[in-house]
Amino acid sequence: MTKRIGFIGAGLMGHGVAKNILAGGYPVMVMGHRNRAPIDDLLGRGATEGKSPSELAAGSDILFTCVSDSKVMTDLVRRPDGILAGAHPGLVVLDLTTAEPPSTLQLAAELATKGAQMMDAPMTLTPKEAEAGTLNVLVGGEAALFEQVRPVLETFCAKIFHIGPLGSAHTLKLINNFLTLGNTALVIEACTTALKAGVDPKMMHELISVSGGNSVIFQRFATLLFGEGDPTKSAFAIKNGLKDVSYFWRLAESQEAYAPLSDAVRRWYGLAVALGYGEELMPALFKLQGELSKIEIKLGGS
Repeated sequence: MTKRIGFIGAGLMGHGVAKNILAGGYPVMVMGHRNRAPIDDLLGRGATEGKSPSELAAGSDILFTCVSDSKVMTDLVRRPDGILAGAHPGLVVLDLTTAEPPSTLQLAAELATKGAQMMDAPMTLTPKEAEAGTLNVLVGGEAALFEQVRPVLETFCAKIFHIGPLGSAHTLKLINNFLTLGNTALVIEACTTALKAGVDPKMMHELISVSGGNSVIFQRFATLLFGEGDPTKSAFAIKNGLKDVSYFWRLAESQEAYAPLSDAVRRWYGLAVALGYGEELMPALFKLQGELSKIEIKLGGS
């Protein structure tokens, strides 16, 4: 029997995921939100619409959640018309959110009282890959349960990693995102300093591309300085960067790991949000760094 899929959070990343699940032949019920464009598109592709998390939970075998943070996820589960209210034996709640592991474990325990199970399944890459169905996904949960949900994951993923028990995927995703976001801070600081020192950005790019400082992040951001980069690869809100680095910082603190760099990166993203850049996408960090360094940085080589 084809599994019934529920989907909460069909936004920047979630739209592509839900679209590809539909294309894979699964019936999908989505929950509407203020941005109707992605919801209406999915309805036009054959999805149905539910009005509450409890309705989606009650009508689903697998319920995907793709929201901004652990606070939102907790509300979705616990509110009066939340997921817990509609949970039933056999339901699998598959959380695509980049979330805090302790929160995930607590919510899973609450869902278990209704016979439902939870898996953490954060994604990597961008909305571009979400639309193309070529995301990477990290999955935490029991091996047998992982095999049950794998066919659905294959509709929107190029690579699927079973990390280990529940919570392990959210843990590894925070480590991945700290490396990405920390590297972003380093690259933008280095590029800004180079520009202020009169270094030709193309020459800088040519040298570092064949040197130890090269990275995916360097290629993604440095090329924006002279119009050869792809800004869609950085379609990630700065406020979410702050959230993810803050989660990593708390993870390190909980493990009593010495992590001074995470605190520095967290403060840098916090400054960006405090100065009004929270809703901007990552390339806007060049503008912020330029303002703080008293240099105007124009992307695209203009």
